Amino acid sequence: MRKILILLMMFNFCLSLSYAATEQEMMIESKQAIKDFAGKLKARLMEGMAKGGPVTAIQICNQVAEDIAKEVSEKQGWKISRTSLKPRNAKNTPDAWEKSVLQSFKKRQLAGEDISKIDHAEILQDNGQSVFRYMKAIPTQGLCLSCHGEKIPPDVSEKLRQLYPEDKAKGFKVGDIRGAFSIVREIK
Repeated sequence: MRKILILLMMFNFCLSLSYAATEQEMMIESKQAIKDFAGKLKARLMEGMAKGGPVTAIQICNQVAEDIAKEVSEKQGWKISRTSLKPRNAKNTPDAWEKSVLQSFKKRQLAGEDISKIDHAEILQDNGQSVFRYMKAIPTQGLCLSCHGEKIPPDVSEKLRQLYPEDKAKGFKVGDIRGAFSIVREIK
């Protein structure tokens, strides 16, 4: 009996080491996917800003952000999205887990943690399936304020009202956490 107990303990220990290695690998892959997604989206937004300013950038974001997320998700084989406690698009409203993580991000920022380093990873059970979940904070930068700041120009406000009638993503200052990238992956 004692040998069986020792074998079970060793198995559980090895399994936990395997999950730790897997979690680290998935974090690295997730960070790369976020970099890919954010880079593609930023390039398109900058293109819109150059062509017609914030109003054009808003239209581009409205038209392509979801497609870019879908493209990166399909490439990786898992779901990547953005979420926020103050979402612009109602489709980006956080689920319970994301909301809890976003609230912890705010606490971590208030405690002095560098926003660019704030992230969280966890392996959870979802309907009997192990899933890896990862979130990375999105800091508000100066360029973001033309659409997400406290003083938004009237033409930008009007376009936001047209495209996002339930918009809550306003009133941010440089250095605020605007939201987070969110990744969900099944562990096979």
